[in-house]
Amino acid sequence: MHPELSNFAACLRELIEHPDFLTGESDLDRQFDSLALELFALQFKFNAAYRKICEARQLTPQTVQGWTQIPAVPTAAFKELELTSLAPAERTTVFHSSGTTEQKPSRHFHTVESMAVYEASLWQWFQLHFGDPGEFVFLTPNAAAAPHSSLIHMFDIVSRKTGGASLSLNRSGFFGDITADGTWTIHFDSVVKKLKSACDSGQPLTLLGTAFSFVHVLDFLAENNLQFQLPQSSRVMETGGYKNRSRVLPKVELHALIHERLGVSRENIICEYGMSELSSQAYDLEIQHPASSIQHRAFHFPPWARVQIISPETGGEVADGETGLIRIFDLANVFSVAAIQTEDLGVRRADGFELLGRAMQAEPRGCSLMTT
Repeated sequence: MHPELSNFAACLRELIEHPDFLTGESDLDRQFDSLALELFALQFKFNAAYRKICEARQLTPQTVQGWTQIPAVPTAAFKELELTSLAPAERTTVFHSSGTTEQKPSRHFHTVESMAVYEASLWQWFQLHFGDPGEFVFLTPNAAAAPHSSLIHMFDIVSRKTGGASLSLNRSGFFGDITADGTWTIHFDSVVKKLKSACDSGQPLTLLGTAFSFVHVLDFLAENNLQFQLPQSSRVMETGGYKNRSRVLPKVELHALIHERLGVSRENIICEYGMSELSSQAYDLEIQHPASSIQHRAFHFPPWARVQIISPETGGEVADGETGLIRIFDLANVFSVAAIQTEDLGVRRADGFELLGRAMQAEPRGCSLMTT
C-alpha cells in the first residue's frame, strides 16, 4: 500500500464527514481543484495503466493546470485494463459493471481503505437527500447473493447504517433473489405484505430498486388489481435504464404509475445515478430554468465530485442547456482513476445535468439489465 494514497484517503474521508464540507460552507472550488491536482499526481505516480494513458496524451502533473484538464478514462477501459494503484494481494473487493452476459464487465478494485471512503461518500449524500426514510424495501437480492454489485453494496451499507441488516424478509430488507443464471427476481407476495403493513401502521417506507424492478412490481399490482396509498413521507429511489429490455417506460410514465399504484408523491420519487467505476452517486431534484417556466429534473453529485457535459465533436464543455457526454471527476476514487468519461448523454443544467440515456453505439449496461 502506498502511504501517500492512504494519507489522501484518510484526509478526504475526514473532509467528507465534516458538515461544513457537505453543506458547501467551505471554499469548495479552491479546495476541490487543489485536491484534484494532488490526487492526479498520486494516481499518475502509482497507477501504471493510467500513467500510460496520460503520457500518450502528453498530459502530466507538470503540464496540467486545473481539474478540468486532468485526463479522463473511458468506462470501457475498465474492461481491458487494471486501472488501479492496488497490488493484487491488496484487493479485498471488486465491483463489476452489470451488462449483458456476452459483455466483458468493468472491474473496479477496492481495499479496506477505499471502501471506507466509499461508505462515507454514499452515506453522507444519501442522508442529505433521504433524511429519516422510515423502513426500507430493497427490490434486489442481498449482498451475499451478488457480491460484485456496487448498487447492492450501496443498499447493504444503507441497510446496516439504519439497523436493518438483521431484519427479516417479511419486515424490512431485501425482497429480491437471484437465479442460477444470474437473473434477479422479486418476492412479490412479501412486497405486497409489506405495503399493506405500512398502510395499516402508518409507518413510512422507502422503496429502492432499479427502474425495471419497479416496472415488474407495478405490473404485478396491476395484474392483481392492487393499489396502495403509502404514508405521506414514503419515498422511492429508482435507478437504472431499459437497454435490451422488451418493456420500456419513459421516466414520466414510470413515475406516474408509481404515484398511482403506491401513492408516493412525485416529489418523493428520487432518481439515483451511479456506476461501478465511481465511488460517489448523484441524485436528481426538480429545478426550474431561471429564464422560463420550464422545469427539469437535474442530477447533482456531492461536493467531492464534479461533472462536465462534453461535446463529442469538440471535446470541450457544452453550454448550459446543450447536450453532450457525461464526464465525472470523483475524488472518492482514490485508488483507481478519478476522471471518468462515461458513454451516457446528458443535458447541462448549470452545475448539474439532466440524464438522457446511453449514447448511440455504446454497449448496453446498467443494473436493470439483470432484473426480471
